[in-house]
Formats: sequence, structure tokens, C-alpha cells
Amino acid sequence: MRIAICDDEKEICELLYGSVKRQCPEASICCYSSGAKLLIAEYAPDILFLDIQMEQKNGMEVARELRQRGEKTILIFVTALEEYVFSAFDVGAFHYLVKPFSEEKFASVLDRAVSQYQENLEPAPKAGRCFMILSNGAHRKVDLDELVYAEVYNRKVTLHLRNGDLEYYGKLSELEKQAGEDFFRSHRSYLVHMKYVVKYNASMIWLLSGAAHLAKKNYPAFVKAYLKYNQRQVNGGWE
Repeated sequence: MRIAICDDEKEICELLYGSVKRQCPEASICCYSSGAKLLIAEYAPDILFLDIQMEQKNGMEVARELRQRGEKTILIFVTALEEYVFSAFDVGAFHYLVKPFSEEKFASVLDRAVSQYQENLEPAPKAGRCFMILSNGAHRKVDLDELVYAEVYNRKVTLHLRNGDLEYYGKLSELEKQAGEDFFRSHRSYLVHMKYVVKYNASMIWLLSGAAHLAKKNYPAFVKAYLKYNQRQVNGGWE
């Protein structure tokens, strides 16, 4: 198991290094004084404690580059500011430690990260899921993984799939129950698949194809659900 600490403050690196060493003596531990040095390392860490406020390339930029490469590093931000917490959701952060924090808090987060790493070694395969609809007089089987989002108007549900649209009469609430935790009811008329979310703000969600309204009252819940979704994808099923 490779654990890395990336912080441009030498004292913080040394402090975290000592804490990790005491808790995980058998782990390979590396310290990086900049994001650039971390990104050119031969191997990506399995667990990374990453400062956000660094010169040249900040922690968010480093995290995005790691995700763009497809790295599944368990990412723990370490920062003195809380304002970046929502940005952390977008890169599938495992945790967000705000300085100063206690040794007990750090140990608890590291312990859970190590447990997650061990669970990720043998991730359980995901089975495809389908549901049936009656569309244009014929029964159709729809693969949930292909559903980008759904919307309802006058009892007619429109399924926006990757390869086209389907319509049927029904209730969006019933589809929501079948769809499961990878979907979110962003608005009374919309159900979105978080797999296909491209970007969002407090009132809209843009997807791979199309866009859905996001009720302002649902925004905090959506952000939390989207964070959990990203964590499941990056960390092999963690919730």
C-alpha cells in the first residue's frame, strides 16, 4: 500500500508522515513538496493526503489531473479553508480534513481509508439492471445504465437514452424507486442519472445529452448524493 502526503509546508509533511508511520508502519510513505512532483512520480499513491493551497499547481488542479488519468487514488484533502468542500465533491474526495484537526480525527480518517483500500482490492462486479415499459403498444426492456435522464409531463414519461428517446405513460416516482441510488430526483419533473452529469449549478444539471432543472431546495441533497456517487465509482462501492 502506497500512502503519499503532498504539502508545500515542510512541518505539515513531517507531522503527517509521523502520524501515518505510527498507524501504518508497513506502508510505503512518500512526501511531496509540490503537486508537480507528485504528478511526475512513477506510481500514483493508493491513499493521498493533499493540501489545497499550494503555489503553482494547487491541490484541486492536482486532483483533477489524477482523475483525468483514471487514477483511483483515495483522496483526502487537508486544508485550513472550508470553502473548497463542494469542489472536492467533483473529484470524488474520500474526506475533507480542515486544519487544525486532532490526532484522533486523523487516525479515524486514515483507518477508514485503509479499510476502503483493502475492500477495493477485490471490487464486486456490478450486474446490469433493466425495467419494462409499455411504449407504442409494445413491451420494451430498458437498460438503466443507458438512461441519461427522464422527465414527465402530463403523465407521459420521456426516457432520454444514449441512443434515442422513448415515451410511455406512467409515474416518475415509480421509475425513481426502480432506478436506485445512482439516480436523483432533481425536480418533480426530472430524474437524472449521476453517471452522465457534466456540470451543475444551483438551478440546472447539464448531462451528456440535454439538461434537467434542479429545484433550489434539492440542491444540498443533490450535492451530497453526487459526492456519494463519485466516491462509489472511485473507491469501489464506498458509501
